Amino acid sequence: MNIIPYHEIRKISPEKARELVRKVFEANNKNVSKTAKILGVSRHTVRRAIYGPLEDKSRKPKTCPRKLSSELENLIIQEAKRTGFRYRRLSLYLFRKYGVKISENTIKSILKRNAVPRKTRKTKKGERSLYDYEALIPFSEFQLDTKHLLDKDSLPKEVYEHIKKYNLPCYEWNMIDVATRTRFTAYSYELSSAFGFMFISLVALWLRTHNVRTPIKIRLDNGEEFCGGSERKLKEWNKMLSFLGVELNPIPPKAKHLMGIIENSHRADDEYFLMIHAERCKTKDEFIQRAQRWQDTWNFFRPHSGKGMNGRTPFEKFIDSKSLVSSHVFQFPTLLLEDILKKVGTFYSLFCNKLGGKYVFTTYRRG
Repeated sequence: MNIIPYHEIRKISPEKARELVRKVFEANNKNVSKTAKILGVSRHTVRRAIYGPLEDKSRKPKTCPRKLSSELENLIIQEAKRTGFRYRRLSLYLFRKYGVKISENTIKSILKRNAVPRKTRKTKKGERSLYDYEALIPFSEFQLDTKHLLDKDSLPKEVYEHIKKYNLPCYEWNMIDVATRTRFTAYSYELSSAFGFMFISLVALWLRTHNVRTPIKIRLDNGEEFCGGSERKLKEWNKMLSFLGVELNPIPPKAKHLMGIIENSHRADDEYFLMIHAERCKTKDEFIQRAQRWQDTWNFFRPHSGKGMNGRTPFEKFIDSKSLVSSHVFQFPTLLLEDILKKVGTFYSLFCNKLGGKYVFTTYRRG
């Protein structure tokens, strides 16, 4: 009697293999040992085929002591869908927001098992270096931009509605030093060229007070809160700010890639500040206090992986540069520009003795 080996049949169908065991078992007077010898299997395999089900049993473990609770797993899935983060950024986000430390591999498995879709961003291919990062002197090259905080495309709906409900500041003013990635931040309730001029003057005065002696070049876009694409206005601002050694350099139209450093920082604002802390603020004072802590975190503790940074924080990069600028320059206060306007004015009076004529500032609101 030619019998196909048990193990070969099992590769094709476990059920057919066990049916064979049962037939051989019946043909040999129900002798387990003889059946096992004929088929070349163990007696345990014969008994399993005779007394057990034909199909394979599940190999899923009955208990898993280290498995995350269903509540935590649901939280991971919920936050992944809400933020669009993948496992690495989601791990850091959960730790910052909830104080829950979950390994990246665990999160990766949960996202894969639950088929959580990945949000993709279109980017242009190709290597671009905006600056000669190795030759940059700290606090000589800056990028300046504003951020509209009430952005439905960037924030979860509940965060967006919270900012509106409690009338928190809705515009952020940022100036970043390219060499060290140091940030100087202010907030306001409206966009205005008065605030634009005020913020530039505030940061420039702060830098000069802390022993920054190099010319200060600021790259900015053509927003209405700055020079609005007006050559006359740009010339007037540069003339006024030249007394502080400041030069404004607007980017060409449709050249946002030239502002890549500050644009990336805006994304970090959404992910690590607004999504986590905005809902915990019910007054503008609470918001400004948390914004100050976020700026300090950025400048002193947050490592940067961009060109020329090599995983260092802005403060570490500054120390390594051996610059003679005072380290107190990192303690720039995060301000609400409306408060400064009430107490000091538009800052235009600092320059009105140098220039003749009357200057009119414009107000601009984004739709």
